[in-house]
Amino acid sequence: MQNTDDIIARIHAAGMFGSPPDPSRIRFLLSRLGDPHKGLQYVHVAGTNGKGSVCAMLESILRSAGYRTGLFTSPYIRRFEERIRICGECIGTDALSEIGERVLSIAQEMEDKPTEFELITAIGLCWFCREQVDVVVLEVGLGGRFDPTNVIENPLLSVITGIDFDHTSLLGNTLQAIAAEKAGIIKKGCPCLFGGADGSACRTVRAVAAKQNAPFHTVDRSNFRLLQMDLSGTRFDFAERKDLFLPLLGRYQIQNVGTVLTATEILRERGLSISEDAIREGLSLARWPARFELLLREPAVLFDGGHNPEGVREAVRSVQEYFPEQRIHILSAVMQDKNFDEMIETLRPVTQKAYTVSSGMPRSLPSEVYALCFEKHRIPAESFADLKEGIRCAIRESIEANVPLLCLGSLYLYQTVAEIAEQEFAQRA
Repeated sequence: MQNTDDIIARIHAAGMFGSPPDPSRIRFLLSRLGDPHKGLQYVHVAGTNGKGSVCAMLESILRSAGYRTGLFTSPYIRRFEERIRICGECIGTDALSEIGERVLSIAQEMEDKPTEFELITAIGLCWFCREQVDVVVLEVGLGGRFDPTNVIENPLLSVITGIDFDHTSLLGNTLQAIAAEKAGIIKKGCPCLFGGADGSACRTVRAVAAKQNAPFHTVDRSNFRLLQMDLSGTRFDFAERKDLFLPLLGRYQIQNVGTVLTATEILRERGLSISEDAIREGLSLARWPARFELLLREPAVLFDGGHNPEGVREAVRSVQEYFPEQRIHILSAVMQDKNFDEMIETLRPVTQKAYTVSSGMPRSLPSEVYALCFEKHRIPAESFADLKEGIRCAIRESIEANVPLLCLGSLYLYQTVAEIAEQEFAQRA
């Protein structure tokens, strides 16, 4: 049996987009594996932003309700194994090596080779089947209609968190086109929930649901009443539930938690036993890193994975909520295919200074080019060729000036930012 590092290297070598979208590829791979996806119960979650947070909260609630939960998400933040979890525990090295070797050996025989994400999806579904989980909270990788996760049948619930412009070359350049792709996860007769705010996207998803004879639900935002929001978390009422607590930060979590609580009611109607205590406990224990996550206090150093216009807008709203009438420092890297000019203009009202770095990925925008873009929008900026030097400089200068720092953009930065922030904290202690 190969070791885990070898298995992961072979998975990465397949490439994310090595083959055109084709559902028959993942179906064939799973059929050779004994169709492990059949017989499991799923909550399937798609959307432009908020998928991971919604999945994390739902899984936490279901686990608190006593269910043996599977959680499948992407991308990983620190370790590859984070993508695939049961009851909060990442897939172990033995299981990953054993299942990974089996999946890869079948994939090697296929004329049309599976992509990296198809391989990961197959491994996750095999593990969930083997360990006989009760419910899998399954996050879509990209889009929905052609996503490998869409191989599942008859989910308990399909959730679409919201729609915005992202991956337009693959999903379309209108909100309606993107919504139609993501609504491709809706299955005949299975309920679906739209958690977004855009009216045209909602109409598109509703129309797809009608064609599938799928009960269609939306989130009633008037049910939400904010009680308190600070860097310790958010207290709120939702409909008849009073004084709920969510430790996840970010103004956008208000929308996400409304989606989660509405989803919980639908899952109850579908026969799941979820008590009020489980809802409260599950929300209070929910964890999801890199989404307006507080890494250091006084001054605050936060990390947010916002990497498209909607994500950056929500990050700015959160800054204005937690740091009213104060401009902050921004540390950022961005991919070349993102609409970074629009993102920078969105950041301008809250930004005192920007520190630009490159994530080191092939698609990453050079840090010096990124800095010039900030300057063009009248934001002072400093670029760094060395990633770690840029992160240390941003953190130290923010500490010295007592100015909050928001590390924003590519999730590929998270590991390095978190490690350096921990080092700085240890030096200050």
